[in-house]
Amino acid sequence: MSETKILHIAVIGSGGAAMATALKAVERGARVTLVERGTIGGTCVNVGCVPSKILIRAARIAHQRRESPFDQGITATAPVIDREQLLAQQQARVEALRHGKYETILADNPAITVLHGEAHFVDAHTLNVRTDDGSEQSVIFDRAFIGTGARPAIPPIPGLAETPYWTSTTALASNTIPERLAVIGASAVAVELAQAFARLGSQVTVLARRHLFSREDPAIGKAIEAAFRAEGIEVFNETQAGRVAYANDEFVLTTSAGEIHADQLLVATGRTPNTEALSLETIRVKTVQGAIVVDDRLQTSVPDIYASGDCSDQPQYVYVAAAGGSRAAINMTGGDERLDLDAMPAVIFSDPQVATVGLTEAEVKTRGIGVVSRTLTLDNVPRALVNFDTSGFIKMVAESESGRLLGVQAVAGEAGELIQTAVMALRARMTVHDIANELFPYLTMVEGLKLCAQTFTKDVTQLSCCAG
Repeated sequence: MSETKILHIAVIGSGGAAMATALKAVERGARVTLVERGTIGGTCVNVGCVPSKILIRAARIAHQRRESPFDQGITATAPVIDREQLLAQQQARVEALRHGKYETILADNPAITVLHGEAHFVDAHTLNVRTDDGSEQSVIFDRAFIGTGARPAIPPIPGLAETPYWTSTTALASNTIPERLAVIGASAVAVELAQAFARLGSQVTVLARRHLFSREDPAIGKAIEAAFRAEGIEVFNETQAGRVAYANDEFVLTTSAGEIHADQLLVATGRTPNTEALSLETIRVKTVQGAIVVDDRLQTSVPDIYASGDCSDQPQYVYVAAAGGSRAAINMTGGDERLDLDAMPAVIFSDPQVATVGLTEAEVKTRGIGVVSRTLTLDNVPRALVNFDTSGFIKMVAESESGRLLGVQAVAGEAGELIQTAVMALRARMTVHDIANELFPYLTMVEGLKLCAQTFTKDVTQLSCCAG
């Protein structure tokens, strides 16, 4: 009897998608060679989700010490910001998570071989890896997974390349808080970091090519812009930088709104896939603007090559990357799993937070489906009232004929904590009437979903505090 061959899978990258793939593949009996050209752990733990959320939380604490709804009874005190100490605390947590959740797990798994170097495809079953010591190594595989992530995209603004501008990566690693910060960008990263630096002491100006969150329901951008203006953050809509200059430690941005002067410039206009060094054209892997095209099984245009995460054409969220990676591993080892993104939640960690799932009202209309929607302002939510923080709203979008929930958009202090309930409701194909009749704990923000659902048939202002 011949010995059963152990499937060999090459994994390029070591971030959320790649790690999920490697661990699931090994769990299913494969051996893995993982190639990483940079720091183990990829974007999320090193220069993305983890450090940014630490910075955002620190900035929120600073803001609350300076100003809160309870200042009449609790003395507000302007905090002293020691950015070097905050950075040290941030990086210590980053290093601990990278070591505990990535480096140690890889080192302790005998079925995973880690190569440090840059990989490119020679053919559909062979990689060439130029290792960090300068040598070259050939890796022959049965299947390959690409999880190389993305990096900040830099717009071709005249003069920009000659200046010491920040990207999100350099901003998060900086030990200084600039007195004046200009931000080019109007989506999640730009908005999150703009507010964080403003709360830590910068005078912030945001340049939006259209307006904040232009791809979302228009009410979202308006709500966050109002919150920004209340905090003294200046927002220029319909504004682009035509030129950037830097002299005498000062940035000068020439824009349609006039000249903007700043001590530092943050460019946060999206991310571009890390695929150009892989020689994908050699094996005819299809890409669109550098992003690898995958199907719902995470397979590329080449049968034995799979991909997930920010290097692919999927939404750029680490939980999507990891979910795709684990499903790709199952499919590479004989299974048949699909990644369903119909109820994909998204959270933006501004204050108030933005959280969405499903379709917007405009998207439902473009599909020719009858739609009905309701928007509940937070002055109707008891939790928001007792927090003395009623800025924001919850919006529900439903099919008009059946009442089936199709989407939720929320702007609230803890929107990220309530959105998963909406995800589960969408998955269960619940109607707004089902949600209105569910039990929700009183004095929670998630109760706002029930109250919003009730507005489809009732005037909630006429209900008692905890009416069922």
